[in-house]
Amino acid sequence: MAKNGYKNGQWQLTLAAAELYERYVARYILGPWAPLLVDVAHVGVGERVLDVACGTGVVARAAAERVGSAGRVIGIDLNSAMIAVARSLPIPAGASIEWLERSALDLRLRDASMDVVLCQQGLQFFPDKALALREMRRVLARGGRLALSVWNGVGLYNGAVGDALTRFVSDAAALQFCASRQVPAKEELRRLATEAGFSAVDVRVSRIDVHLPRLDKFTLDHLSATPIAPLIAAADPDAREKIGASVMKALQRYADREGVTYPEETHVLTAKML
Repeated sequence: MAKNGYKNGQWQLTLAAAELYERYVARYILGPWAPLLVDVAHVGVGERVLDVACGTGVVARAAAERVGSAGRVIGIDLNSAMIAVARSLPIPAGASIEWLERSALDLRLRDASMDVVLCQQGLQFFPDKALALREMRRVLARGGRLALSVWNGVGLYNGAVGDALTRFVSDAAALQFCASRQVPAKEELRRLATEAGFSAVDVRVSRIDVHLPRLDKFTLDHLSATPIAPLIAAADPDAREKIGASVMKALQRYADREGVTYPEETHVLTAKML
C-alpha cells in the first residue's frame, strides 16, 4: 500500500486517508465541479468515457449517469488506495465503471478506444504533462473530446490553510499542502494541448461558489485526508486548534449559518481529436 506522500510525482494516500479524502475533499471541494466537466465535454448517452486521475471517482460516477447503461466508463488512478475506495462506493445508475490502477503516462488502453477523456485537477501532478496529454489523445477516437481542469491560483481557502500551516507547523507543510495549486498557466495549458496534437483547444475560467462546514473543524478533517496528515497529527494540540481558528477567521466574511460559502475558480480546457 502506498504511503502518504508522492509516487512518480503524484499524490499518494493510505487507504484510511483515501476514505477521508472521499468524505471531505471529493464531497465538498471537488464534487461540486464534477457536473461542469461532464457538461463542457458534452458527454452523451452510449459514449465511452475515460476519467484520468479519477481519485475516488466523483467525475467517473457523474459520467456514468450521463452515458447510461449503453455507455462505458473507465476510471484510472495511480494510487491504489483511491481505486480501492472508488470500488467500494455505491454503483450509480447508468453505465458500470471499470476502476484501474494505472499511470496517466501509460494508460495501457487501445488506440482510439474512447469518445471522451476527462481529467479533474490531475494534470498538475503528472511528472510529464506532455506525455500524459499525448496518451489522452492516443486513446481518443476521431471526433473525441477532452475536458480537463486545473485550479486558477491558490484560492481563498487553500491560501488561508497554507498561511496557517506556515505559522503553526512549517513552511514545508504549507508548500506540500499547496502543491495541488501549482498549476500551468492558461497559455501553457493551451500550448501543451496543441503540441500534443489536439485541435479546437479552448481554455476558460469557470467560477462557482463552494460551501464548506465550520472551518475550525473542517480544516483539520481536510488535512487528515492529505499527504501532510502525519505532520498535523504530530503537531501540538494547541497548534492544531490555532490552524482551524486561523482559517475560520481568514474567511469570516464568507460565513453563513453552517460554515462558509466562497467563490472558487478553475481553468477548464476543452479540445477535440480530429
